[in-house]
Amino acid sequence: MSKILLHSISQLYQVSDSQEIFKAGENMQHTCLKENAYLIIENEHIIEIGNMADLGERQKENLAESIDCTGRIVLPGFVDSHTHLVFPKTREEEYLFKIQGMTYEEIAQKGGGILNSARAVTHISEEELLLSSLERCKNVLKTGTTTLEIKSGYGLSLAGELKLLRVANALKKHTSQTIKTTFLGAHAIPLAYKSQREKYIDLVCEEMIPQVAEENLADFIDVFCETGFFTQAETEKILLKGAEYHLPAKIHVNQLDFSGGVQLGTRMGAISVDHLERIADEDIFSLQERQKNSPNDCTVPTLLPSCSFFLRDPYAPARKLIAAGLPVCLATDYNPGSSPSGSMAFVMSLACTYMRMLPTEALSAMTLNGAFALRLSEKIGSIEVGKQADIIITKPLQHLARIPYSFGENLIERVICKGV
Repeated sequence: MSKILLHSISQLYQVSDSQEIFKAGENMQHTCLKENAYLIIENEHIIEIGNMADLGERQKENLAESIDCTGRIVLPGFVDSHTHLVFPKTREEEYLFKIQGMTYEEIAQKGGGILNSARAVTHISEEELLLSSLERCKNVLKTGTTTLEIKSGYGLSLAGELKLLRVANALKKHTSQTIKTTFLGAHAIPLAYKSQREKYIDLVCEEMIPQVAEENLADFIDVFCETGFFTQAETEKILLKGAEYHLPAKIHVNQLDFSGGVQLGTRMGAISVDHLERIADEDIFSLQERQKNSPNDCTVPTLLPSCSFFLRDPYAPARKLIAAGLPVCLATDYNPGSSPSGSMAFVMSLACTYMRMLPTEALSAMTLNGAFALRLSEKIGSIEVGKQADIIITKPLQHLARIPYSFGENLIERVICKGV
């Protein structure tokens, strides 16, 4: 039995202390701050939280470790609910095109972007892909990410998509991080099917989805519902097929244009709609209506500011979404083309600087709300008794705002993941 005491915690941000499943609207700024606190971990779970004045000798018995957190801030581990972390290679050559002014769509038309990565998937073994992906997992763990979602989408063939999902699932055996997986076969139309869209969509629906389900490789299904990628009708067809195999929906929407995918997502009960760099009032209304009608199963607006940063795109209107009373979520979109960074701290900085989110709102968005976007908030996302012990200990800091303020600096001293 492993028992760990964190004592003399200067500031303990629990995020929630009442078993909330998410925080919405103005409640996102209330993060249950305790000062001069302690907490006790036993095995993988948090078993006690209190004020230092109440810490007695009983709590100090049979300790495997005692951690002095004087002057430090303790936070829940970051939950990154939207990544493409399993990919075959980086694409820095396309970065040069971006510098020279080419758009995301223009790069894609030249065979770059998603199709570039898809070609590379065919030339890499599962073993090589696992090693490179595991290194990324280790790197993001050091910067506080204890839970992450990983999408496929760079295979664009039955063999390629299965390869990516098998690797994503294999990572669970090699890291303490909690990993959820998403099938994104509908990420782009491969070149071989450029004039046969329906044939590729049939391949996704009739071969890929059944095989993914048979091997139990995915927790969710996703579609890139965007101009130049998949239409609303195509998205609906694919998501309905996924529902037949008990794969809940997530959707990439409104990154490049007003795709109509938000309203499609709320109508179909999607767990989240992700990107939202462009969003209309009717989209926000549909999210509000979904939340009102299904308060414990609403659709989460997930914002990806590091993608906006890298592509020089507009930032999603976080303040407007929060004012609408919605449970805003933040994630990295870690991928080789539009967001080659898995740093949630950098996401926090961008959210505060460019989207005018308060640090406490951003913290709620990247912990408890991220957990809800993966339907894991009963287990992770806040520091509460009974929850999994996923915890960040910062270096000596006086204020939470120092994390987004000092962008580019890793202010994390230690990360505890599943109690270790």
